[in-house]
Amino acid sequence: MAGSLFFGATGCGGDGEADGTPKTPKDYKVVGGTQLCGGGVVTADASKALKVITGTSRFEASAEEYTVEQAAADLVEAFPVPTVGRKDVCRVYTPIGTPDFDLRITWSLEDGAPTGVPAPEFTKVKMGERSVTAADKAYVFFACRSEKLLNASSVAHIVIGVQHWAVPTEPEGDVGALKDAYATVAHSVSLAMAKELGCEDDGGLPAQPVLDPA
Repeated sequence: MAGSLFFGATGCGGDGEADGTPKTPKDYKVVGGTQLCGGGVVTADASKALKVITGTSRFEASAEEYTVEQAAADLVEAFPVPTVGRKDVCRVYTPIGTPDFDLRITWSLEDGAPTGVPAPEFTKVKMGERSVTAADKAYVFFACRSEKLLNASSVAHIVIGVQHWAVPTEPEGDVGALKDAYATVAHSVSLAMAKELGCEDDGGLPAQPVLDPA
């Protein structure tokens, strides 16, 4: 598989008072899933999938700079050079005072279509160039031709990832349901990115997530 997308990473923590009492930041807001990442990115179905993943339907509002629009602009600026590591689209946090859950949604540019065999924990599904999903992460690979990318003949190989950003543990819950949920969220963000970039044929992505194993 191109790049190092199939290796986990350990996560990030939140701020709080010295005595452990959560501190509420200024202008703190709690929103539904469809309002995350600038809005218009997480579909209603993907919002339901977030509840399967996190156990809640309410989340900390995304910071203003974390939008698909900004991620697409950064991608256009980076193209055609493959990225080093993954770049944030946005992060999803459960509200202060509830059990912590951090979900990282990322983009990256690869130098070609994916090759090789996915790691054993992944199930392949038929979306884009390749899509794989596991009980704590999913990745959608798609190719984009767009006049925003130097010229209409240029092809960008884009990967959107959705990953539980935590120390690796055994997944809690129905593994099949979690795999479907991660794939649904990854598809939703991928399609939003393809539309924002103006990719031909939406980068070959289906209008609805495909969850049947390839």
